[in-house]
Amino acid sequence: MIIFREAKREDLERIVLLLADDMLGTGREDVSIPLHQAYEQAFEAISKDKHNELIVAEWDEKVVGVCQLTYIPYLTYRGSWRAIIEGVRIASEFRGKGFGEALIKEAIVRAKEKGVLLVQLTTDKQRSKAKHFYEKIGFKATHEGMKLEL
Repeated sequence: MIIFREAKREDLERIVLLLADDMLGTGREDVSIPLHQAYEQAFEAISKDKHNELIVAEWDEKVVGVCQLTYIPYLTYRGSWRAIIEGVRIASEFRGKGFGEALIKEAIVRAKEKGVLLVQLTTDKQRSKAKHFYEKIGFKATHEGMKLEL
């Protein structure tokens, strides 16, 4: 049975390994131990922020998935709240087995419980399978996303 819970400090090394375990993450994450201090600082900031949740999926007492859920107040839609799903990863040996879908659905349930009107996410254009995965769950590509790396 999959268990979803808030990430704990002792999960951080495993989370970073998950983030690095794909074609894009290998080039941008640093899995050296001890972890880079920036990961520690980011984890602390996320943990202390009531508008952020770092959710892990656990199977057989092992963290096999992660996503970050961030709540943002908006003036649009009559001052409603949105949630952004980011950093979604499932361990490679668990992909294609329903773990990712279960994790996203858990994030959506949590967002609904907080009264969120809209859940959004982005996926890198190089991840064509991910786009189809999110569409299968019900997400629609209604906007063109843009980023500026600083």
